[in-house]
Parts: sequence; structure tokens; C-alpha cells
Amino acid sequence: MSKRTWYVLAIATVAVASLAVAGLATAGSSKSEATKVTVQLKWVTQAQFAGYYAAKAKGYYDKAGLDVTVRVGGPDINPEQAVLGKQAEFGVDWLPSLLATRDKGGDIVNIAQIYSRSGTTEVAWRDSGIKNFCQFKGKKFGVWLGGNEFEQYSALNKCGINPSNKSQVEVFAQSFSMDEFLARQIDGASAMTYNELAQVLETKNPDTGKLYTLKDLKIFAMQGQGTGMLQDGLFVRGDWIKDAANKATATKFLQATFEGWIYCRNNWQACVNIVLKNGPTLGRGHQRWQMNEVNKLIWPARATGIGVMVAKDYARTAAISKKYGVIKKAPKGAYTPIYAKAAVAALKRAGVDVRGLKYKPAVVKPTEGGK
Repeated sequence: MSKRTWYVLAIATVAVASLAVAGLATAGSSKSEATKVTVQLKWVTQAQFAGYYAAKAKGYYDKAGLDVTVRVGGPDINPEQAVLGKQAEFGVDWLPSLLATRDKGGDIVNIAQIYSRSGTTEVAWRDSGIKNFCQFKGKKFGVWLGGNEFEQYSALNKCGINPSNKSQVEVFAQSFSMDEFLARQIDGASAMTYNELAQVLETKNPDTGKLYTLKDLKIFAMQGQGTGMLQDGLFVRGDWIKDAANKATATKFLQATFEGWIYCRNNWQACVNIVLKNGPTLGRGHQRWQMNEVNKLIWPARATGIGVMVAKDYARTAAISKKYGVIKKAPKGAYTPIYAKAAVAALKRAGVDVRGLKYKPAVVKPTEGGK
């Protein structure tokens, strides 16, 4: 294809996205006229997805002329397959999962990267003597297998530790809980800042009768180790986004979703209440911790604004994915930032803060059992 043809196509795409955004101001139509779409979440209802629930509860989707169904996930639900199977127009999942699906022929495309930082950590007990990550050599190292282990594996490799060599480190297939860590059966454990870390802090130390605190732990963030991979992002089917009407729908959906996350940045406790009204399995205390930690993964946003993919972050995730066999070849066309950029531009024109440079996290006190 000639350079001129590419240029014309690019201009046309931008024009469609811009028209979609321009129509948002008058898009608040009745439910019968609204465009029906579904967003498939990665997991069950919790503050990890507060922005979507907030966008619905605050009427941002309605204002955009969208009738949005938020479809909960779970252990037996694959967001990529739900979108490919046309059960949802939009899906939420970690970028490596999207890349793996594309590598196997699934035509899905990331259109927005909500989380700009990794929430993955490896935690150790402070009294274990482990002061830096490389001291996990020769230790029992807990990870979630099945594609969730590659950030830690990459960090081990940076220390010259081969995770496949049992004489260098004993990799332990950790359950999706902190039980083995709390029982001191393993030296290190995988923990998301917004979930499993809270589970430890919501547990009483049997020796003191008081809750564990951050002072009891040594926390190694994969983002800080330089091996953080991109996590919660939004994707669609490649064939779906080629349609002009769907381009407009995607742009409107992103603008409203970004508004939801911005609302949660500025009103985090109100967003906890919104999540609780949607029936999470874990209590208010846990959701308060999670909402605060999730905000840290989004805000402050990169210079491009919330949701716009940063090329170097994408490249790091793709490189780690290729190194550990998540994908066989370097991906092409796995993401497009054009719709997120259009949505951010519209919000900026409306005077909305899309970066949150003045954002400061709250101080949240853990509660026993997350109640």
C-alpha cells in the first residue's frame, strides 16, 4: 500500500473518532435509542473495576448515548474468548493475555491501557533476612503459574537466577491466597498491591493478636524491579473496530469510561460505595484498600493522559512475553491509541484533568478480614 493511501486512511480514522467525540455533547438519548454494548470484566465485582461501575452509576454512559452492561468475570470466564465469541464488545484483561490470544490467531486489539503501572509484587517477611530481590536465590519462591509468573521470572533473571534451575531457586506453585505465606511455608509470595497484600494486612499475627503491618513485610514491586508488565486494558475485536459506527461507539465508550475513573480518583470513597452496591464478595474494608491501590496504578497518568498506550511500556511487556514463550513472534497491530487519544482530547477541551498530576493517595487502615 502506498504512503499516500496510508495517510488518507489515517486522516479518515481520526475524522471518524473526532466526529464521535463531537457528538457526545448531544448524545444523551433515551434507552431505546442508546447503543447497547457489553464490557466483559476480568474478574468478579471489586474496586479493581470501579471506573466502569462509576461510569454507569454516574450516567456517563447514558450521556454518551450508550446502554452498557457490565458483565462480571470469574475463574471460568476468559475475557478474550467472550469478546471473540461476540458475548461482549469490550473486554478487560492483562496485556500478555491479549498478546497470547493474538499469537494464536485471535483478532483482538487493545484500544486503551487503563493501568499504566504493574500492581504485581513479591513479598517476604522482614525478619527473613531477605533485603533485596536477588537474595531469593536458594529460597522457596511462590508464584501464580499459568502465565502470571513472568514478571517475577524476569526479575530473577536480572539477578542471574534461572527460575527453571531448582538448584538456584525453588519455584512454588502458589495458590490464589496468602495461606502458604502466612504459614511461612514459602519465603516469597506473589501479591497484587490491591488484593493479596491487603489479605496479609487484614490478618492477625498469632504472636501479638494484632493485625500484621507493612513493617512486618519486605515488598518488592515488579514495577520497581523494571520488569512490570501492563495489566488491565480494554480491547475489542479487530473486525468490529473497522466499522465506522463502531469506531464512534468505541470513542464514546472510552470517554465515558475515563470519566468514571477520573470520578474515582477524585471521589474514591464514593466509588467504594458504588462497588458495594454491585455486590462484591469482599467487604468494605478490603474495597477501600483496593480502590486506593488501584488509583495508584492509574494516577498520575502518563503525559499522554489516561488510557493512552505508551509505546515503551508496550514494548517491555511484549519483550518479556516473547522471552518466556507467551508469544512466539513479535506482535504487530496489537494496539491502537487513536480512540483513547480522541477521548482524552475531548475531555481536555471540556476542562477535565486527564492526568491527575496533583493526585495524592489516601491513607487507608486495613481492617480484620477486610470487613
